Formats: sequence, structure tokens, C-alpha cells
Amino acid sequence: MRHLPVRVRAAVAVTAVTAAVAVAVAVAAGCSTPAAAPRPERELTPTERLRISDANEVLVKQCMNRAGFSYWTGPRPSLEESRASGYVSDDVEWARKHGYGSRIAAAADRYRRTNPNGAYREGLSAERRKAYDETLDGGGRARILTAKVPGGSASVRKRLGGCSEEAERELYGDPGTWFRADKAVTNLQPLYVPEILRDERFTTALAGWAACMKRSGFAHPDPAAARDAAARSGDFTSETRTAVAEARCARETSLATVARERQTHYLNALRDEYGEELDAHRRLQHRAYERAAGITGARV
Repeated sequence: MRHLPVRVRAAVAVTAVTAAVAVAVAVAAGCSTPAAAPRPERELTPTERLRISDANEVLVKQCMNRAGFSYWTGPRPSLEESRASGYVSDDVEWARKHGYGSRIAAAADRYRRTNPNGAYREGLSAERRKAYDETLDGGGRARILTAKVPGGSASVRKRLGGCSEEAERELYGDPGTWFRADKAVTNLQPLYVPEILRDERFTTALAGWAACMKRSGFAHPDPAAARDAAARSGDFTSETRTAVAEARCARETSLATVARERQTHYLNALRDEYGEELDAHRRLQHRAYERAAGITGARV
């Protein structure tokens, strides 16, 4: 939502893993011969990505305050509370304590409903409210960014302006370049997930996981079905029992490890077509983290 602080939380079919190759740059002014630029050696950790999200909120707050508006950053859950399980969790202790994270999600939802920024905005005069909107994200004067979705002719759009744009520019450099790279990479899943689901190593591990779950008293064909059943129960004790069984079986069958490895394999197979976007995404994330590290501390 436009007036809520940005939260980065993802629970995707398979945890995102990207690869990087060298990026061509000019070696000297007036020279057209490209040379390989240093590339990021690794993907950012979840902790580092959270730090970027936190820094983004700090930058928006500073910008809004300079313009004469109050602005509240959202609560910062602990690193433990902020973790995402991905396709399947193999952390038994986390599952025993948090289940599938329903109570954590409920607390975040309560904050969204009582966000002080929304109440503050509604308390402004019509003229000040318009100025608030324009300062925060450009309001009606915001520019429109467009990015193509991989695998087809569809595209996604984003309104950007004001302090939101200023924060992204500070972190990523050009917001348009970041938007296009991010949307390309985060929309690659429909291209490689079907390959993973047909992969023999993955299907073997998944069958073993389902058999393990059945022995534990949970007849679920995959982790998504287990989580759906736990959510429908509405009972935290039941949710925890299911989550613990999922994690134990994931360890026993190495399902989480196999899923991550197979994702890396099939994502790398897309590099011929989308390598430039994958490289740009990782490079810009590293740039953002370097700046974020000087703005806010890491979560603990």
C-alpha cells in the first residue's frame, strides 16, 4: 500500500537463487573495447536484504521529515522472526517455536491496520494531504516505470516519485534500472519452476518427504498442501505439529537441499537469455547493501 512502510517478506515456491557473470564496461574514456568489471561473488544473505529494506524506510523517513512531515518506520522484527522458509523448511527448532509463522504474520497484519502513517495522513487538511502524497511518492505527478515480464509480451508498471524515488536512487542508483532488473529476475519462476517439478532428483526427494509425512500422521503430497491444511485448522498447536513434521522430513530426505540445488541448475540454464538481468540484479543489490550498511544496523 502506498502509505505503508515497505516490508520485504517472501514465501515463494523455491527460494530465489541467482548467478552472476562479468559485466562489460569501457576501459577508458574514448575507448570502445570492453573489459570485465569485478562481479559480486555471492548472493546477498536474507539478513543483508533485510538491511536494505530497513535502510529504505530510514531514507524515506529522513526525506519526509526534511519536507516538514512526520513519518514512522515500521517495527523491525528480529532476524529469527523475519526469516522465510522457502519451498520447504528444514529448521525443526524454528518450526517448534513458530510453526509456519502465523503469529508473526498476524502481528504484521495488526501493524498494517493500525499504521500511524495512515492515521497521520488522514488528520491532515486536504491541501496538506495532497502535499504529503506528492512528497512521499510523487502523487499524481509520479512517473511511471515499465518493465517487461520474462517469457511473454506482458509488462508491469510502477508509479515512482518523491521520497520513495529518492530512497531508491540513494540505494540502487537509477531506480528504473533496478525496477527492470528486479522484475525480470523475480518473474523468472514460471520459466524454471515447471522444470524443477519434473526433475527426477526433485520428484524422488519429494516422494520420500511425502512418505515420511505419512508415517508421521500427515498425508500431504507436498509442503504447500501441508501448510494449507495447517492454516485451515486455525489452531496453533496443530500448525506447530505439522511444521515440525515437515522440517524433520525435509531433513531426513534432503528435500530443501535438493530443491535449492535444482533451482540453481535450472535458473542457470536461463542465463543465455536472461544473464544480463541476473547480473544487474545481483550487482545492484550489492550496491544497495554497501549503502545500507552506512545507514542502519543489521537486525539481531
